[in-house]
Amino acid sequence: MANSAIDAGWRQPRVAPSLAEVYRTVPIKPGAWWKKALAFAGPGYLVAVGYMDPGNWATDLAGGARFGYTLLTVILLSNLMAILLQGLAAKLGIVSGRDLAQACRDHYSRPMSFFLWVICEIAIAACDLAEVIGSAIALNLLFGIPLAWGIVITSLDVLIVLYMQHKGFRLLEALVVVLIATIAGCFLFEILISKPEAGAVLAGFLPRATILRDPDKLYIAIGILGATVMPHNLYLHSSVVQTRSYEETAAGKREAVKFAFIDSTVALSFALFINAAILIVAAATFHRVGETGVAEIQDAYRLLTPLLGVTGASAVFAFALLASGQNSTLTGTLAGQIVMEGFLNIRIRPWLRRLITRLIAIVPGCGVHCDAQRLAPGADVQRVGQLMYKRILVPLENGPADGAILSHVTGLAKLLGAEVVLVHVADGWAARNMEQLNLRESQEMKEDRAYLERMSQELRQAGIAVDAVLAAGDPAKEIAATAEREAVDLIAMATHGHSLLSDVVHGTTATALRHVSRIPILMVRVPAPTP
Repeated sequence: MANSAIDAGWRQPRVAPSLAEVYRTVPIKPGAWWKKALAFAGPGYLVAVGYMDPGNWATDLAGGARFGYTLLTVILLSNLMAILLQGLAAKLGIVSGRDLAQACRDHYSRPMSFFLWVICEIAIAACDLAEVIGSAIALNLLFGIPLAWGIVITSLDVLIVLYMQHKGFRLLEALVVVLIATIAGCFLFEILISKPEAGAVLAGFLPRATILRDPDKLYIAIGILGATVMPHNLYLHSSVVQTRSYEETAAGKREAVKFAFIDSTVALSFALFINAAILIVAAATFHRVGETGVAEIQDAYRLLTPLLGVTGASAVFAFALLASGQNSTLTGTLAGQIVMEGFLNIRIRPWLRRLITRLIAIVPGCGVHCDAQRLAPGADVQRVGQLMYKRILVPLENGPADGAILSHVTGLAKLLGAEVVLVHVADGWAARNMEQLNLRESQEMKEDRAYLERMSQELRQAGIAVDAVLAAGDPAKEIAATAEREAVDLIAMATHGHSLLSDVVHGTTATALRHVSRIPILMVRVPAPTP
């Protein structure tokens, strides 16, 4: 009776259910609505990972670095579009008992179905390529693994999917949810340490006509929309919703559609948060200091810790990238299986089927030219050199850390042919109140002035043009004012690599300076002074 109901209105009977090995394996027990909502929760998260894959990262980074928070409205609109499309895909799968690929095969001729399958596989491979390379880049940044080996390592997700499905589809869903939570947690950390302007963030979600009038903004906006449109997610969602054992009656399907829509809406809200967070962090970190050219994941990784001044900021970013890439390849493998079975009605061993779909992305990935020198760890000086700063401000604290920062800046200034401006801010009581109370220069300030002259002489002997400034008052404000007055292009300063908690409790000059100056700041970590 159930099969006759499923086949009603179709030209051909359904040969086999979608994802037959997990079809209707998740029971839906009677009970409170929240228990049913939890039972239906899961497929939406498998779909949501496609909207936060590494392909989205590059466009979000570019949008935030170039235009601040302006393009947040594009992310919001694309997410609303995704909620609508995924809701329709889930409804098709629940009501008809067929996934989108099976429905297309029934509706179109065999040649057309084959053509649609080829186009779909190309689309999946294109999306999967970004995910595979994104995971490989993350492995390279975190562990120094060559990109080619990183791409091969991503093939292990085939074994993960097979093992998880053998143990139960809910286990695979749980893994995906954990990885999403990991990505969200990482970017919550990045938002906290980048300290974006709340008002500007909220204003960014409001539509602006300038996005359509400005060709550059429109180009990035189209890129964000293009990265969001994931065609294989529609095939995936129409299939995985059928893993729930709901009642195949009109009332049962109506209830299943309702809970599936709730599931996908909540899951896609996480995708909205993560995509918005990437753009917000890029705007708060790069756009704020004029680093509008950051558009690549590697550049963002290398500049996050120096610009934010918090140890581990770049590593957290790369770890989130790894979780995102691996999560997306898991669901991409499932989507490849669904379209192959749905369009071609092919039944082969699961491990072979998934290996084929994985190779479709891995083989092109291995063929992508990888510039090893540009990805190599320790290429920070080369990256900074490309920025071509000609006048560098170096705050000195008259302490052991000065030797490390001056050694770094000496090499950098020689490489760029840049001038150096040394500044020391005396922040004692006498220095802070010297002008108001008409005080004479204290002995401490005289010693500071002599120290600046010695450091300047050492740099001049190294062949570097040097100016020196002695200021008094609040260090962060005085350094920012000196940077503006001296028209410098870069501030290079030492940081002791304090933990996030220590920065919040005690505060640091570097953290305060980042919020009062728009000039790029290069932070060089030096050992913390011993008590």
